[in-house]
Amino acid sequence: MKSIFNILFSVFSVSVFLLNGCNNKDERLVENPNIVLILVDDMGYSDLGFMGSEIETPNIDRLAQNGIVYNQFYNTGRCCPTRASLLTGLYQHKTGMGWMTVADLGQPGYTGDLNKNCVTIAEVLKQNGYSTYAAGKWHLTKDKYMTEEGPKHNWPLQRGFDKYFGHLKGGGGYYVPGSLVSGNTIIEPEDDFYLTTNVTDSTVKYLNEHFQSHKENPFFFYLSYYAPHRPLHALEEDIAKYRGKFMEGWDKLREKKYQFMLKYGLIDKSYPLSKKDPQIAEWESLTDDEKKIWDARMAVYAAQIDCMDQGVGKVIETLEKNGELENTLIFFLTDNGGNAEVEGPELTLEQLAMLGQENPRQSYRKNWASYSNVPFRKYKSYTHEGGIATPLIVHWPNKIKENNKVVKQIGHVIDIMPTILDITKSQYPFEVNGRVIHELSGVNLSSNFENKVFERGPLFFEHNVNRAVRNGQWKLVSLGKKKQPYTSDWELYDLSVDRTETKNVIKKHPEIAKELESLWEEWAKNNNVYPLDGRNWPNKIKAGI
Repeated sequence: MKSIFNILFSVFSVSVFLLNGCNNKDERLVENPNIVLILVDDMGYSDLGFMGSEIETPNIDRLAQNGIVYNQFYNTGRCCPTRASLLTGLYQHKTGMGWMTVADLGQPGYTGDLNKNCVTIAEVLKQNGYSTYAAGKWHLTKDKYMTEEGPKHNWPLQRGFDKYFGHLKGGGGYYVPGSLVSGNTIIEPEDDFYLTTNVTDSTVKYLNEHFQSHKENPFFFYLSYYAPHRPLHALEEDIAKYRGKFMEGWDKLREKKYQFMLKYGLIDKSYPLSKKDPQIAEWESLTDDEKKIWDARMAVYAAQIDCMDQGVGKVIETLEKNGELENTLIFFLTDNGGNAEVEGPELTLEQLAMLGQENPRQSYRKNWASYSNVPFRKYKSYTHEGGIATPLIVHWPNKIKENNKVVKQIGHVIDIMPTILDITKSQYPFEVNGRVIHELSGVNLSSNFENKVFERGPLFFEHNVNRAVRNGQWKLVSLGKKKQPYTSDWELYDLSVDRTETKNVIKKHPEIAKELESLWEEWAKNNNVYPLDGRNWPNKIKAGI
């Protein structure tokens, strides 16, 4: 389905796209806002303080309280697919990133490398007079190209960014990250390196350099924190704030957070709290030692988010000091839901004092991911709400006047690019250097900033053969399987009364399910989603991402 945005700009050729940045540059330097796009990694839907979490996030809370919060916004359910969609405005399969960068699965939708038929936000804004910067996790180039000798066509500087500091890989550690890069050069971490802190410091450095040398230009900054992705690596001073804070256990804390979200209108009263995963033990059935171990895991996870929030605070402070906060459009969101994956063996009490350091490497697992994702079910990689729902915070004092508002607009990461292009009056190219560029999949959300909510067309999802389509109040979803036939039965939910997907009503509404399935099939055929069979499970691949 073509959006109005796509139709309006389909008449423009690449020559107009390039000339526009030159002919109207002076005018746009005055009108256009700075843009900061903050993406965090593997953070659960409700892990922020203003959503009832036990984790302290005063700086992100400030953005929410002085901006707007979307409570029906979506990502793709996994790290690099979300990044591909976020930066291009396309469904991930259209960019070649239907699965992961670890491998080319032999199909156009699953090359593991951004293709030449998409452009990034940075590439477009750069033609409109913007300075462009990035820091943090990249994860948009094939793993085997993440070397000094390999091709760099999909490194950040080759995809529109003027400066970059961060790591190319999707996984790794916080003390010794793999593929650490400055500009176009792989570097080694310095002594006392901690990834979150260094990414923040580089961001502040780039911003200050911009204000000193290029203040006449607006800027686009893509800040992609690795936190709180596993492993559980955090600084001791941050961990100390949270030790013992989670001894109430996941059962009581899930209910406590749910009640908080109801009280403050973050979720609708008709949404029941999803049932806890049956594989997760009752907290009170654990021994005292087991409770201490689980509390320690969550304390480190909380510390990772706390440190990231401190970084967001430094970015806000830098914008304020330079008089640019009012005219800076800030987006904040997460790439997928809380992560249930297991890293590392079981812990002993003797190891708790070292938890957070390089070793032992651990994850917080589904036991705490179910708390992170309240009120939803399932986790990262799934297309149930716990995998694909993200809060979206938008902060822009110059334009958003009604603050601390929950926006019920349905949206998706593919909508960020067309929204930015509309706000900056930038024109999307449909051809670059003889290459056809895919039409945008997303729609423009800028009317939401003026208290207008519109009916969104259907949204589609697929990852690891987990499938879903949402159209208005209805959602059709299915779990993937590792063995043939790879797909399982569809489930149907009425999200207007059951956003937490607790009552499958497919038997009551088979005609609606059939209609949604047809929509999904049409989308899949048009967006390089097929073939589904087994493509995510090659025996020779052990991704571990």
